Amino acid sequence: MLSPQQENPSSTIPPQHTAGISPAASDAIPMRKFGRHDVYISALGLGGHHLGDAEDEQTAMRIVHEAVDNGVTFFDNCWEYHRGKSELWLGKGLKGRRDKVFLMTKVCTHGRDASLGMQMLEESLLRLQTDHLDLWQIHGVSFENDPALFIRPHGAAEALRKAKEQGKVRFVGFTGHKDPGMHLQMLETGFPFDSVQMPLNCFDANFHSFETQVLPVLQQRGIAPLGMKPLSGHGEPITNGVVTAEEALRYAMSLPVATTITGMDKLDVLHQNLKIAQGFQPMSPAEMQALRDRTRPMAGDARFELYKVSIKYDNPEARMAHGFPLDMESEEVREMMDATVNTGHPFPDTSEIKP
Repeated sequence: MLSPQQENPSSTIPPQHTAGISPAASDAIPMRKFGRHDVYISALGLGGHHLGDAEDEQTAMRIVHEAVDNGVTFFDNCWEYHRGKSELWLGKGLKGRRDKVFLMTKVCTHGRDASLGMQMLEESLLRLQTDHLDLWQIHGVSFENDPALFIRPHGAAEALRKAKEQGKVRFVGFTGHKDPGMHLQMLETGFPFDSVQMPLNCFDANFHSFETQVLPVLQQRGIAPLGMKPLSGHGEPITNGVVTAEEALRYAMSLPVATTITGMDKLDVLHQNLKIAQGFQPMSPAEMQALRDRTRPMAGDARFELYKVSIKYDNPEARMAHGFPLDMESEEVREMMDATVNTGHPFPDTSEIKP
């Protein structure tokens, strides 16, 4: 039987359980429980990769400020997004607002040693201008041997444990968009994950589905499900007129997830999403099924989920760690090459950031 929170994921939270966050009013973004923990986060999360796509730093900071001021508490990021620029911009945007948010970033060991993970953690903390993360996750589990590499002696699992013990992170998890089977293999390692991040949208329901294969396991184990790619990554179904942004986001937010993370690189995109999330009303089961049925013909070849079946959205750090050739058309690879040519180093200078 589903708990009241699972039956109505948009239900508001009693004020004594909001960990310093005010309870949701009728026109506010709902707060949801973070898995088995007595911590609550906003049902809408701001994606870190798209933040780095903003026109400039000032625009990115304004997006962050307006998101916080309008009830977004969950902020996503990653050590490698835009070669560190996304973390830098988010860190600047959260200055003076850090205590109002649940801050997450990801580590890009991709099977490499724990020592590299701890080094990346220190770099992320510096860029984000904080002394701790609320959530630290393994980034982009993409290959069949990633779970074994993660859990082996001196693997990334050791870094997650150590970071928790040192008080540098509160919770730990993993992410990925390739294959629900890999997520299940990560869960089978027995590591005590607090969260799992995965693509959840109306197309996923009918193709290599995280919704049907992974989400029920997380609910059973009390692990916080974090949804991402509600608009399929870059909004192609919306621009192609297959679904509306409201349909896509409402579907994803109507699932029993702790939060739905979506990219917002422009203020009008933020405002669009806030309008949907504030006072959110979940779709009925019948509405959700109707949307699944309508999109099923376009789901079967993954045209709107290329991250599952191609290298187009593979992260360069993941491919390099496994010795695979890079996709030279990838935005991240082009940025890495341009930065190396221009500065001799693929990451931005952080020497002026004061701890």
